[in-house]
Amino acid sequence: MLIIPDDNIPGLLDYKKLIESLRDIFQSDFTMPLRHHHFYKTKEGDDNTLILMPVWNSEYMGLKQVTVAPANANVNKPTIHAQYILSDAKTGKPLAYMNATELTARRTACTSALAASYLCREDAENLLIVGGGKVAQHLAQAHLAVRNFKTVSVWMRNPSKLDEFVYNLNEQGIPAEAVTDLEETARNADLISCATPSKTPLIKGEWLKPGTHLDLMGSYKPDTRETDDAAILKSSIFVDSRAGALHESGELALPIADGIIAENDVKADIVELIKGIHPGRTSNEEITLFKSVGLAIEDLAAALLVYKSYTVN
Repeated sequence: MLIIPDDNIPGLLDYKKLIESLRDIFQSDFTMPLRHHHFYKTKEGDDNTLILMPVWNSEYMGLKQVTVAPANANVNKPTIHAQYILSDAKTGKPLAYMNATELTARRTACTSALAASYLCREDAENLLIVGGGKVAQHLAQAHLAVRNFKTVSVWMRNPSKLDEFVYNLNEQGIPAEAVTDLEETARNADLISCATPSKTPLIKGEWLKPGTHLDLMGSYKPDTRETDDAAILKSSIFVDSRAGALHESGELALPIADGIIAENDVKADIVELIKGIHPGRTSNEEITLFKSVGLAIEDLAAALLVYKSYTVN
């Protein structure tokens, strides 16, 4: 079994190549059981999550183990740790083991960008990134792979981290700027991409101008959400999967429980968008919303890109 070094993984996960790998695998035949969520408390009283994500097709089988520890952010440690095992589906033989933290972050950002290629206006100019964690670090690069944004604004709670975040994007040649007025920037944004663990809404529906695309990936627990009911009500709703997005995250589960929306208000999932079953955005005035909670098939696409590129090189 190959053990792929951590340092090799970023270079094997080119954003455009990963977006196309995701597009291809979503159109293929695969089996993806519901993920296993286990919530537990540490001895300090922190709420952590263990997630197990299996998936397979006719050739490959993948399993990702994820631990989410939000309190790590308080001591400048990564919130998410993840490992991936790729195996031969026929024989069960393990083929590769890799750290899945970078893999998870990039596939999450690239899945959002893939959805945006169907849901964000083609003439979109202003991108707003909300959050500064591992996933947020890849959102500008991923979204710029599908749309030509003129401005990239970044908002987060921590001012010192914000400056460093924007500096790193500038070093990559991305015209990013730090913003402190979230409302003003959101009102002018064409695409708002949120990757935060916030328990209370950050983006309000009254801020969304006609034609905005709202991209939400941070809420992963039933009591967390990044936007309010007003935003949900005025948006055409799309998801990565109905099974996950409607129940695992408070973003949609809470409005459904309160009778604000119903499950059948979801227009389509990402597979239906890619296969053309739903056309995606239907007008320049439509406000669209994509909610993702992450899928095992996305991890398999990323792991295969890493594995095949590594073995060729």
